[in-house]
Amino acid sequence: MKKLKLVFNTILYLKPIQIYYRFYYILRNNFFKCNIKKKDIDKSNPILWKNIHNYNDSFFENDNSFSFLNITHQFLGQIDWNCKYYGKLWTYNLNYFDFLNQENISIESGKLLIQDFIKNYDLIKDGKEPYPISLRGINWVKFLTENSIKDISIDKILYDHYNILLKNLEYHLLGNHLLENAFSLLFGAYYFQNEKLYNKSKHLLIYELNEQVLKDGAHFELSPMYHQIILFRLLDCIQLIKLNITWKKNDLLLFLEQKAGLMCSWLYNVTYKNGNIPMLNDATFNIAPNSNNIFTYAKHLGINSPNIPLSDSGYRKIDFDDYELLVDVGNIGSSYQPGHAHSDTFNFELILDGNPVFVDSGISTYEKNAIRQHERATHSHNTVKIGFKDQTQVWGGFRVANRAKITHLREKPNFIEASHDGYLIDGYVHTRSFLWGNDNLFITDKINKTTGNNAKAYFHFHSSVTKPIVKGNYIILESLGVSIEFEKATNINIEEYQLSEGFNKTKLAYKIIVIFDKILKTKISL
Repeated sequence: MKKLKLVFNTILYLKPIQIYYRFYYILRNNFFKCNIKKKDIDKSNPILWKNIHNYNDSFFENDNSFSFLNITHQFLGQIDWNCKYYGKLWTYNLNYFDFLNQENISIESGKLLIQDFIKNYDLIKDGKEPYPISLRGINWVKFLTENSIKDISIDKILYDHYNILLKNLEYHLLGNHLLENAFSLLFGAYYFQNEKLYNKSKHLLIYELNEQVLKDGAHFELSPMYHQIILFRLLDCIQLIKLNITWKKNDLLLFLEQKAGLMCSWLYNVTYKNGNIPMLNDATFNIAPNSNNIFTYAKHLGINSPNIPLSDSGYRKIDFDDYELLVDVGNIGSSYQPGHAHSDTFNFELILDGNPVFVDSGISTYEKNAIRQHERATHSHNTVKIGFKDQTQVWGGFRVANRAKITHLREKPNFIEASHDGYLIDGYVHTRSFLWGNDNLFITDKINKTTGNNAKAYFHFHSSVTKPIVKGNYIILESLGVSIEFEKATNINIEEYQLSEGFNKTKLAYKIIVIFDKILKTKISL
């Protein structure tokens, strides 16, 4: 009954189209064979492409090895495109073919990899799913076009894959998955000069970008890393159109440029002075192109970026000469596709002189296991947990059932206060305020009724911060010259934890757990 209730409260937030297509694809794929008719390729003229950004090296010709997610595997002879040793995401990356666009790969090696994939296509499993088809399609088009490769056998397979994608668009997921389908269809449309692919792509891009880009420019799943990925893909589409303007002259380019400008504004606003992004909501290192590369790409394309204040994304960033503070006072995003959301309402990060002090603990895996559950849970973020329950019910790797909602928000020039109802089932309302000045930051946590000293405030330090010193209700960070005072704390504990530095890569760091009853006042002196 508990599991059924969890599932029901998850489905409750889905759109009807997601439920319809989930059942439709299950029934069609299991009981009705979906025949994709082989069609003649309609490709009149070659198109132009120029890589502005090269992907990180992930294929090494000298020993036939691939490196994804901080794990390197050498294939002795035949490449196993279904390699399952390191989880599904590693297999996905193998099938994306990003390595075709790394700087040091030879044209011949790239062609051989494509041909090997085609030769083994009947045996391939995960690589036939719509998401890897989408990313692989973009990478093949880039590689084939930039290197002026004309190979009818490759073109035929690529064309068939785009027709498969048309029949399997990820309406059951929506969000960034459907957007990636649309980006890829645009590349396929230009490569094959195909009106059907173009019309579907144009329709999806206009609808989904209007839906998924918020008023302040944030991508609605509220993961800074996925924001970078989608913005980079959007810039790719803009360059594709600009380089091949003779095939299509329409208003899609102006629309894409306007959305890219909005997304650049948000990324400017949340990127720290050291060039890093906040590691919130499934963000981690060395996956997406970094912000500086994206800004350079946007400038190259002549993207005009307005300066739009942070608003409906729920993030706020406070900038002083010496420190930067980012706080989250928003709801789970998006409501019907929260797969990358964490239970982290009122989370914050603090950067001092370019050095991270308080950080989100990040993610190190997408596998549906205890580590994934732990990294999404409330206690892995800089916020408050009451009792044994999370603010938001994250489960199943990428599922969210009941979720905390912001019920009150008040903002002044140097002050933010908000409340959420994530613990209302037990009668609790948590209110947190931030008050800041040049040298001090005050965080006040209030619970509307007694918790019997069962409230815990978590503060996660970066791994570069040496072990804090406890002196009564004070914490001293000697190497940074920072002191932290906890007023009305019942108990203060320092524990070790694993800070994520990327997928499958963690480092030992320290965290503070402060136990309190109804109110906790935290003063951070910088």
